Amino acid sequence: MAVRKFKPVTPGQRNKVISAFDDITCKTPYKPLLEPIKKTGGRNNQGKMTIRYIGGGHKRMYRIIDFRRNKDNCKAEVMTIEYDPNRSARIALVKYEDGEKRYIIAPNGLKVGQIIESGAGVAPEVGNALPLSDIPLGTLVHNIELHPGQGAAMARSAGTFAQLAAREGKHAILRLPSGETRMVLVTCRATVGTVSNPDHNLESHGKAGRRRWLGRRPRNRGVVMNPVDHPMGGGEGRASGGHPRSRKGLPAKGYKTRNPKATSNKFIIERRKK
Repeated sequence: MAVRKFKPVTPGQRNKVISAFDDITCKTPYKPLLEPIKKTGGRNNQGKMTIRYIGGGHKRMYRIIDFRRNKDNCKAEVMTIEYDPNRSARIALVKYEDGEKRYIIAPNGLKVGQIIESGAGVAPEVGNALPLSDIPLGTLVHNIELHPGQGAAMARSAGTFAQLAAREGKHAILRLPSGETRMVLVTCRATVGTVSNPDHNLESHGKAGRRRWLGRRPRNRGVVMNPVDHPMGGGEGRASGGHPRSRKGLPAKGYKTRNPKATSNKFIIERRKK
């Protein structure tokens, strides 16, 4: 997987860096696994704007992804590697022995025609989903469950992975992409390998219009607002705005927002790096 740069024949292409899409094998999605997405424009059911800077964008269809990987003892063949407009990673269409087709998050290195499995006792190979109790220590994994049977919740975006560091009793110790070290039940499932499209972080929109295609409207800074609109607004001339904080006055840098009474605190061994 690689990225494409363009000759600066226009101002928008001067800084444009996009994916080469050389890993995509099919342009047309599998229709039975599609659902329509209704755009909200940041409005709630009363029509009031609750999230700003959202609106427009290209029409999309949602791809139904199998995050549970609960079809055990049934091999599946990888049919296609596809682009998904709803996520940074690539997705793969797999066909099981009984004829059922499902979309999964494609691991890096997954090829068309490859056979994958899920369930206890399967080989810890790229693309296979199995409980953390069956995965060798030191293995890189993604699509990790937080509760058994819940479905993947961690390490799902492009290029991410976690490392299985140790096992203690009924818990496995994982080093997460953020640098956090935490315990997860060994009965939770994870998929072996890293998530596809690792060069996603090298991409650059190149122009404001490309962000509009993604449904993101212009975002104006708090320091340019009036005091009635933002805590950092107002002042004579180009005032710095004081301490960085949100529109509601919550400090932006260094202020801990996590609930100290959160029940999951006991599972976190080491906090993420600042």
